[in-house]
Amino acid sequence: MKKLSLKNTEFNINQHVLIFLLISIGLITLPHVNHIPLPLFATFNLLLAWRFLCIWKKEYLPNKTVLLLLTIAAITLLYKQHQGILGRDAGTSLFITALGLKLLETTKERDLYLINYLAFIVASSQFLYQQNILMALYILFVCCVLLATLISINSQKPEIIRALKTTSIIVFQALPLSIILFVLFPRVEAPKWMWFEQQPSAITGLSDSLEPGAISQLGLSDELVFRAKFTNTLPPSNQRYWRGPVYSYTDGQRWKELKAAIKDKDTIIYAGKQYQYTVMMEAQNKNWVFALDMPSSFPQSLKKNTQHQLINPNNKHQRAEYKFTSHSQYNTGDITEVERQKNLQLPVDASNAIKILVTQLKGFDHPPEFFIQSLLSHFKNENFHYTLRPPLMGDNPIDNFLFNNRYGFCSHYATAFVYLMRVANIPARVVGGYQGGELNQVGGFLEIKQANAHAWAEVWIKNKGWVRVDPTAAIAPERIEQDVNIDLQIASGLVNFSPMFDDASQALSLLKQARQIWGNVDYSWQRWVINYTGDNQTKFLSSLGINNIKTIAYYLMGCICFITVVLAWFILRKKQPKMDKELALYQLFCKKMAKIGFNKKPGETVANFSYRIQQQRPELSEKVQEISNIYSRLRYEDKPNDTDILLLKTKLAQLKVHQQLP
Repeated sequence: MKKLSLKNTEFNINQHVLIFLLISIGLITLPHVNHIPLPLFATFNLLLAWRFLCIWKKEYLPNKTVLLLLTIAAITLLYKQHQGILGRDAGTSLFITALGLKLLETTKERDLYLINYLAFIVASSQFLYQQNILMALYILFVCCVLLATLISINSQKPEIIRALKTTSIIVFQALPLSIILFVLFPRVEAPKWMWFEQQPSAITGLSDSLEPGAISQLGLSDELVFRAKFTNTLPPSNQRYWRGPVYSYTDGQRWKELKAAIKDKDTIIYAGKQYQYTVMMEAQNKNWVFALDMPSSFPQSLKKNTQHQLINPNNKHQRAEYKFTSHSQYNTGDITEVERQKNLQLPVDASNAIKILVTQLKGFDHPPEFFIQSLLSHFKNENFHYTLRPPLMGDNPIDNFLFNNRYGFCSHYATAFVYLMRVANIPARVVGGYQGGELNQVGGFLEIKQANAHAWAEVWIKNKGWVRVDPTAAIAPERIEQDVNIDLQIASGLVNFSPMFDDASQALSLLKQARQIWGNVDYSWQRWVINYTGDNQTKFLSSLGINNIKTIAYYLMGCICFITVVLAWFILRKKQPKMDKELALYQLFCKKMAKIGFNKKPGETVANFSYRIQQQRPELSEKVQEISNIYSRLRYEDKPNDTDILLLKTKLAQLKVHQQLP
């Protein structure tokens, strides 16, 4: 009897509503395929498919014992995949697994409500991974579908299309209040539950160590690193050096970043052109902040170390926006003896071939400036080549590069240059960062991507301080003078033109324009929505004259009351009932008859009105009778002919009436 009662309860759930709900749940969990382990995602889809089957085969629904075993197995699998149940990834997997298990015990209407609420949580968890505008629109869509299922559950005669229409109206009505709350309601910092999370998943980018050729792995990556928008003119391409980590120590094969203390006071003397700009950094797994070399003014939340690199001590692993001022010329001043020794360090004595090369280039007995120019000329004139796919350099990368292969990327030239400088007893170091950037002409900002990753050298010269020298500019000046991104992708075959374009340049132009339009939309979304933090909210409201919480409360309540009144007026106002087309046409006929003295009496039937007109105006008899017959068919027959509306319009237009002379 209990089993029969369960089946009877199942029949109370509308099949169309259940199918609609399961499809919406499938859409909600689909984006998580990249965020949770594949075994867990496959397990959820298996449970979802099982529940789909049970819509028509209700006897296949598992009993309590099977559900208990499935739950134990799912939790065990989840724990093995995440080594725990705390944190972002494990928590998301837990909700998705619970959602799949709950589907198998959905036998009552109240279960549908619980499934809906749990699905809303899973949908919102997607924003823990992606916050771009496309994902926001997708989540809005699936949430509308979930809301439509709730409307269908509460409807006696569920109709999916009508439910979606009602959902659209509800969302549209809620949108103004949502915007007001977003702008005015005080922003609350995210909770610290991420403390239990492991370090963020690896994000490609520069590392704290550098090997010759390592940066070339980023040379074709289209991944965005940061955007920069200048308040005045843009710096020339050959001055767009975005300073990052400094590599001072080498073991002969690899160059490493040394730990540097925070600089208490900036002793740099700045000169040259001044640039003011805003940088929006994407999330990364390092606490580095990239600024135009050399930054003279930066937010207080950042620190500059003794290697003139900007650091974010908080390292929040999230997007952030910073305002900088940089100068094109600067003098860093003297260095300490300790710093000199660090930047002269070599693992072993240089080979005889390298010493001979330094001697030939006058590195031992001439000023540093002379040796620098000699070495750059050597790179330029001695058959060296710039390539994104350099050959392996073996155990002695510097010697092999200088005397054998002579094919290299920017890191090959920078490390070889610094090595030769140190052999000549000139302090030098390698600087990593980004060079260039593609101008988005729609939004007027630079997009710096991983393809712009670069390495250059710094040489300390007396009375000048650390001076930037880029050996790559001597070999491949086009790499410095123009943007590298799209050109490298085309050269590597990563961008394929559609056969519909006969002219490749036209295809490139359209592709670039579309990318820039979308880049501008995404930049505005990230800056004004995603990056609308508590600090940015305070600055924005202060610009409007809203400076304290009391004023915010007044504005908030005032806006809410105003929007509520407007919405109430639209919702509660009496609307004129929509008139049927045939009735509107017949009333037009009645107006024509009134002009010649025939007014339809209250309660007078269509047939009687027609008969009265025909008796007194025989010449109108045929047309009046046709119009009355067509209207009666449209108004009173169960299945009126759709063409009759057009026919009624035609007959009415043909009806010409004239007042009879007395």
